[in-house]
Amino acid sequence: MSLLHRYHHHHFIMISTLIITNLLFLSQLKLAQGLTIPQLPIFGIGALFRPRNMVFRPTRGDDTDLIDSAKFFTTAFWAGKSGGGVNKLSDVQSRSLSRQQIAEFRKRYGPAVSSRDRRSELIICQNGKTGEVMGCAGVEVCRVETPNGKSAQAPAPLMSNLAVGKKFRRKGIAEDLVKAVEDLVRKEWGYDDCYLFVEERNSPGVKLYRKLGYKVEWSDDTATTLIPKPNGSMATSPTVLLSMKKSLGGGLGSFLGRILPFG
Repeated sequence: MSLLHRYHHHHFIMISTLIITNLLFLSQLKLAQGLTIPQLPIFGIGALFRPRNMVFRPTRGDDTDLIDSAKFFTTAFWAGKSGGGVNKLSDVQSRSLSRQQIAEFRKRYGPAVSSRDRRSELIICQNGKTGEVMGCAGVEVCRVETPNGKSAQAPAPLMSNLAVGKKFRRKGIAEDLVKAVEDLVRKEWGYDDCYLFVEERNSPGVKLYRKLGYKVEWSDDTATTLIPKPNGSMATSPTVLLSMKKSLGGGLGSFLGRILPFG
């Protein structure tokens, strides 16, 4: 390698290292502050169609955010639900499910959750310019129940309500939402593990979670779920529910997060 080539190669390495260092530093900023964190590159076909102006932020119990997210979730999750159902909800189904989702989101993530020790959050991905919701994911600290009706030894973070709008799928948003939840759980709340439930027949979801390091802890073949029917009604259907868990790593924050309030 000539002296000139060595110089350019060394210069390229220095610039690349500086860029990566700055990105890693920015990624340590608190998600709870609602900052837009620059996204690390997504490789594969999703990188070619990455939506612009994406912002990932916690709703912090804001009622307008929760209502908008619940309405988004109704269409993104229930229409075309894994295991059957319909690709488009009827007006009756949409109104009924929207009311249920709004009530659930308010109960889980609303202002009633203690602001002094807030270990329940809904994170949304939206267009920073138009406000359009692209995806959402929730997490709360609770006792994770096992099929026999018992629960894990101690309360732990449980991720749920992950959904991405149909036109925004296969663009890395679901993976980003999971990572945003994990950052909140580990860096802000100080927990080492994160749990989730997913239906076994939801193969894209199971594949995503396995890819991100989640492993099956147990399965429940006595579970049931709701399925929207073509006649406009809702039916109860048997399903197999998987409980998956990922170790997030620990440190001093894991200890402090359990004894200090988050707010």
